[in-house]
Amino acid sequence: MSEATRGPRLTHIDASGKAAMVDVGDKAESERVAEAEGFVVMRPETLALIEGGEAKKGDVVGVARIAGIMAAKRTHELIPLCHALMLSKVGVEITPEPALPGLRVTAMAKLTGRTGVEMEALTAVSVACLTIYDMAKAVDRTMEITGIRLLAKSGGRSGDFRSEAGPT
Repeated sequence: MSEATRGPRLTHIDASGKAAMVDVGDKAESERVAEAEGFVVMRPETLALIEGGEAKKGDVVGVARIAGIMAAKRTHELIPLCHALMLSKVGVEITPEPALPGLRVTAMAKLTGRTGVEMEALTAVSVACLTIYDMAKAVDRTMEITGIRLLAKSGGRSGDFRSEAGPT
């Protein structure tokens, strides 16, 4: 059966079914950008405490932003088959969402290279959300991390992607 008749396949599985790192050596370099989001849902009092800068451990939002950026830079150490990348930009934004109540975390990762940065954006969001939980767990163990997903990506052979679904 030819590859065309088999349909889509997992890129990190070799012909014999074993996990394998993708060879990106023959891919063209291009600018690649990915955006991701996630949410930390919490009690209204917890959100007010964080927004007021009154959390015992300090600046929850500032520390979570730095943690997300650092995590993106180390994604290859956390996800076994990811390539080590020379990221040119990582941005993490954390905004209050009173309707949740909670915080929305977004991340953008960018580079010019041969492989995408989706995992770096998703890792940044995940670790930023975990850091928020860690810094506020003393006052709210009911917090939930939810809705971590890829919002958009551009560049590379597979082209552009933009999520059409609303927040989860």
